[in-house]
Amino acid sequence: MDRRLEGKVAIVTGAATGIGEAIAHKFAKEGAKVIVNSLPDDPIQDVVDAIKKYGGEAVPYAGDVSQEFHAQNCVQTAITAYGQLDILINNAGVFLATAETQDYPVDVFDDTVRMNIRSAFLMTKYALPYLQKSRGNIVSAGSEAGFNGIAQNTPYGGTKGWIHSFMKGVAVEQAKYCIRANCVCPGAIDTAWTRKEKGPMDSKMEKMLIQGTPMARRGTPEEVANVYAFIASSEASYVTGALWLVDGGVTVAKGAVGSDTPMWFRSEPQGELRLEHEQEGLDNKDTQTIK
Repeated sequence: MDRRLEGKVAIVTGAATGIGEAIAHKFAKEGAKVIVNSLPDDPIQDVVDAIKKYGGEAVPYAGDVSQEFHAQNCVQTAITAYGQLDILINNAGVFLATAETQDYPVDVFDDTVRMNIRSAFLMTKYALPYLQKSRGNIVSAGSEAGFNGIAQNTPYGGTKGWIHSFMKGVAVEQAKYCIRANCVCPGAIDTAWTRKEKGPMDSKMEKMLIQGTPMARRGTPEEVANVYAFIASSEASYVTGALWLVDGGVTVAKGAVGSDTPMWFRSEPQGELRLEHEQEGLDNKDTQTIK
């Protein structure tokens, strides 16, 4: 049985932990050669080594792709290593603080805009000439928060709304070059970002996330990666300018409907990918919970 990304070369930014780690593993499993990008103090080499251990191909690129130099060099790493670029996954981003808007730190706002927006713009800008040659595609990390907004981190939802509009514009603009552009929009996924022990969310926010989700649980990084793999593949050849919600139904819910969901349906699926860094996305990063 052919793997759906066989022969493709993909860059995955923010690929050392959480959803990004799952995307990198999933793409390698589907036959892609993967450029694993993340910040230098993230476990990039661990992910590359694991992909190789299980028969995949990957090379690391450590660097903050919200900086122009690193965005250019990340793209060039793919070309140097494999001679082509077929898929860009703009997954890099941060969720650094929870606070009401009047208390939200300006420096954290600036970091959120830079890491979530500027990184996606720069990577798209420098990847496009090569994606035009390969007739490739871009999938960016949107969010349920980009549809609905998010209290206690309003700038985060704002950056994701920007990503949604940016990808729609790219989809229309680049169709003449046979490029597709889409977003995957997760809800509460079981990573450091949604765990009170690991990040800036407090216990009340964590509880509300689950209660407001009809499926009454977090999603897993692998469940999100599965959607990325489909959209990036030729199976989604007629899909462009689309926002794919992977949120357990929270966007269409009206109230804390998760309390009615049977307990047996609330368990996260085990999955198949061998992930080791799902909860490490905020390690070595300053986070704040302001009440």
